Amino acid sequence: MENVKIPLPLKPTKLLDQFRTFIRLDGKSYATENTYVYWVHQYILFHKKQHPIHLSNKHVTAYLSHLATVANTAPNTQKTALNAIMFLYNRFLKRPIEKLDFQYAKKSKRTPTVFSHEEAIAVINALAMPYKLMAQLMYGSGLRISEALRLRVKDVDFNMGYIVVRDGKGAKDRTTLLPKSLVTDLKNQAMLVSKLLEFDRARDVGAVYLPHALENKYPNAGYALEWQYLFPSDSISKDPRVNVMRRHHLYSGTLQSHVKDAIREARVFKQASCHTFRHSFATRLLQAKYDLKQIQTLMGHSDIRTTEIYLHVLDDLGDKVKSPID
Repeated sequence: MENVKIPLPLKPTKLLDQFRTFIRLDGKSYATENTYVYWVHQYILFHKKQHPIHLSNKHVTAYLSHLATVANTAPNTQKTALNAIMFLYNRFLKRPIEKLDFQYAKKSKRTPTVFSHEEAIAVINALAMPYKLMAQLMYGSGLRISEALRLRVKDVDFNMGYIVVRDGKGAKDRTTLLPKSLVTDLKNQAMLVSKLLEFDRARDVGAVYLPHALENKYPNAGYALEWQYLFPSDSISKDPRVNVMRRHHLYSGTLQSHVKDAIREARVFKQASCHTFRHSFATRLLQAKYDLKQIQTLMGHSDIRTTEIYLHVLDDLGDKVKSPID
């Protein structure tokens, strides 16, 4: 139940609990909350557990430089740590940090790993259901692994022909493609979820987890088919917040393990993972000459520069230059 928010005291006294509470009230996603808390915790540990209010610009500079020169973190990792610490000081503590002069991590141009269409299909065909269907959605709809796992039955709109991604990266909703070739399998998956719900109701298993305290507003919604996870876990587990046994979605590590095995079975010799399907989705659309802005929307990128990296993928694939031997 890795995306279920941990319970917090009503009146938190510990700094990190107070920080978590502030982040939630600010409306950020749970993934961002965990990331920010992690980096602030690391910052505090680096400075011998001193309270951040007693630290200054030079301490922030020292930590960020340490990440670059000693820890050898990637530029994006250092940037994430910087964002977390700036949010701590500028927003939470209301003590703005200015004029930082730290050592930046060395930038390295890395092109995302991409499957060819044949490779993607080979990996997908090496998977059994429901993992195959999840991989098809990552490749056919550009979903992140967390987005595929968190899909609820209601998020697949068969009539309108699209998928709604709820609370994606940056706590944003978006719509993306519903591949027509997957409609039958998705409807069958929803039927399996319906039967599993009947089975759980007969055993008095608790209602599915609902976001944003919707359980208080709609007490019976957690037993409705439309709110059930499209890819439920094989087992029930205890919700640590309310001490109730309920069925969550499949665990991300389970899907990742199945995909890794399928990559080996398909004899695809690339450093690939679930996220490679998403990279491949964007690359296929660019190859098909779709507009970059449209691809940005489907991918859920806040900055088009993130989408533009796939232009480099096409260059590396040799779409524009032919080898002399050919």
